[in-house]
Amino acid sequence: MDRLEYFSVIAPDIGQIFRFMGVISCLPLAVTAVYGEWEMFVPMALVPLIFVIIGSLLVRAPHPEREARLSVALTAVALIWFTSAVIGSVPFIVGLHMPVTDAIFEAMSGWTDTGLTLLPDVENTPKTLLFWRSFMQWLGGLGIVAFTVALANRSGLIQRGLYRSEGRSEAFMPSVVGTGMAMWRIYVIITLGSIGLILLSGVPVWDAVNLALTGIATGGFSVHAEGIPYYQNPLLELLLVPVMLAGAMPFKLYYLMYYHKKVGFFGDRQAVTLLALTLIGFCVLTADLVFLMGRDLLTALREGIFMATAAITSTGFQNTYPHAWPTVTALFLIILMLIGGSSGSTAGGLKISRVILGLEGLAWWFKRIFVSGKVIVPFRHEGRTVQKNIAELEVSKNMLIIILYFVTVFVCTIAVLHFEAHTAFESSNVIFEIVSAFCNNGISTGFVNPEMSLASKWTFIFLMWFGRLEIVPVLVLFVGMIRGFD
Repeated sequence: MDRLEYFSVIAPDIGQIFRFMGVISCLPLAVTAVYGEWEMFVPMALVPLIFVIIGSLLVRAPHPEREARLSVALTAVALIWFTSAVIGSVPFIVGLHMPVTDAIFEAMSGWTDTGLTLLPDVENTPKTLLFWRSFMQWLGGLGIVAFTVALANRSGLIQRGLYRSEGRSEAFMPSVVGTGMAMWRIYVIITLGSIGLILLSGVPVWDAVNLALTGIATGGFSVHAEGIPYYQNPLLELLLVPVMLAGAMPFKLYYLMYYHKKVGFFGDRQAVTLLALTLIGFCVLTADLVFLMGRDLLTALREGIFMATAAITSTGFQNTYPHAWPTVTALFLIILMLIGGSSGSTAGGLKISRVILGLEGLAWWFKRIFVSGKVIVPFRHEGRTVQKNIAELEVSKNMLIIILYFVTVFVCTIAVLHFEAHTAFESSNVIFEIVSAFCNNGISTGFVNPEMSLASKWTFIFLMWFGRLEIVPVLVLFVGMIRGFD
């Protein structure tokens, strides 16, 4: 079979996803009607139209009746995300006349929950497009595929492969379709709760809705150019902290709460680690702001808790500007961004589960070094003993992903520094921005801007795409294109 034949096996599933995206992407048209922005109707309506046309063509395409290989499923996910970003860029190109690259950057930042922006004038951008940005982040929060597995008409490896390839392998129900439906209900309920919570701060309903959509999705887009500092509202910042943390928690915990009435946050290692890292980040940032920058204690506390939470949950909200911080403080924030939130959440980054497994693997290897080769040292993970061959495979795969993260950051930093050699930004700011994009965070030092070179913009587009899918699907796509899927 050639590449096209392999891809045709899964074409109907992709078509179902695109048709669903076509239906749900009609929602921003309601904003067009409410605010009377009829000049945005055609640019926004093109999105569902293109999704439906492509989806219908794929559903009707001839395809062999066989299961797709995992490599093909992974490739499909990479293509779904990139295609969605291209289609999502259409309203910015047609409605705002943004350059094509800038528009794709904006849409990729939306779908991947990154929050970096190249919009030239946020304040004067039509509300339809501002809501579309927020809505893309909300949809991208749990993953396009994770949202639509419930609608797929085939069960088994294909759908499960699509779901797992987005780094969401913690299935908390035996049925993949059931998981998709559960995620829908839970996500909507938490979002509505977040809107109600944010409204307590006194911000307008329009702002509360957009902040909730991007906050629970750990995305970080804002409807104001200044972002969170625009509001000058300490209560809003305080209320956003639990919203960001809620998005970065493992969603299996919400399932247990919703369906089994079990509250297990403190019995889950990822949840406990997330809270612990937030507390550590808060303490370190507050101390640095007080002793290294001379901030008064109240301001330091306010900025410390908000920025630590935004970094570890990979939410792009910020209530201060890291480029003015001491380098050591900014580098500490980079560590939090790299770690990211929990697996099975809306957050980006390496994921807490991967960090835990990496540390357990290192401890296991060192234990084996200091004992006789005849002694069997068991590997324990989540309270269970894992067979040696399985443990070695999983630990090795886990460490490979971690190494790839650092290699990618290093290579892309070198590339961007060459592309932007004429700018006055320090290398630490470039590293900060690279990590922010790759970990789908969105906190910015100001380096990302419309004046960047074309090469740098495409590097960041690639980083956001690469990071959201946790490397493997995009690598499989590139390798498959070169050598095939045999």
